[in-house]
Amino acid sequence: MQLTDSRTIKADINTVWSALLNADVLKECVPGCQEMAGSPETGFEAVVVQKVGPVKATFKGKVDLNDMNPPNSLTIEGAGKGGAAGFAKGAADVKLEADGDSTILHYDVEAKVGGKLAQLGSRIIDGFAKKMADEFFTRFQNALEEPEDDEQETDAEEETAKKGWFKRLVS
Repeated sequence: MQLTDSRTIKADINTVWSALLNADVLKECVPGCQEMAGSPETGFEAVVVQKVGPVKATFKGKVDLNDMNPPNSLTIEGAGKGGAAGFAKGAADVKLEADGDSTILHYDVEAKVGGKLAQLGSRIIDGFAKKMADEFFTRFQNALEEPEDDEQETDAEEETAKKGWFKRLVS
């Protein structure tokens, strides 16, 4: 499965770059992530719980950041084993482009699965992989962008409260 897309993030390129290297940001952005520890230099260890169709599994794996060209590009590579469910691995080539006060984040994602997961069929796997990538980059964008001034924080809008948390932290 391959997916290419881009997003405009209302944060400067250095803030976006810093967030890509931050274990706390990655943990918050990876759907189903229970644990994330490590550093950009040594890689990150992760535990992710996911349900794909009828298969639910806990994946334990490693995430490495490679081909780093600060603050312009990097490759995020991850692989995890989910016991009897099989394995998942993938990579995302990420390129950042400054655009005034914003940053355009371009990404090319490739994912592969094996074991019981692969038996589900390419349509289910491709849809799941696209959903995971979209959710990761949506959460990443939300972590960096400040909520709009006219947005009101209420219990029903809990996600709004999470918007911009990393940007506020480094500001």
